[in-house]
Amino acid sequence: MTAEVRLTVWVTGRVQGVGYRWWARRRALQLGLRGHATNLDDGRVEIVVEGPREACQRLLGELGAPGAPGRTTAVVHLWADATGGSQGFVTK
Repeated sequence: MTAEVRLTVWVTGRVQGVGYRWWARRRALQLGLRGHATNLDDGRVEIVVEGPREACQRLLGELGAPGAPGRTTAVVHLWADATGGSQGFVTK
């Protein structure tokens, strides 16, 4: 069994009001990940996912790539051990 990880990502740019959270949700679910995406007061989007590292890495690579809604100017991430607290995927 593949060990699961937790990936927290903060995306900066024009990422609110353009469907970014819903796009990230769809991609995460397609990759078998669980977690949430939240609009932050400072204009960033925070995405927290748990699942296999390979799937998390794939999502991370897509978050700032062409084809993502809006326009990203920075993608900052943090890896941690999975907590197991997430089920499904929620947008806030």
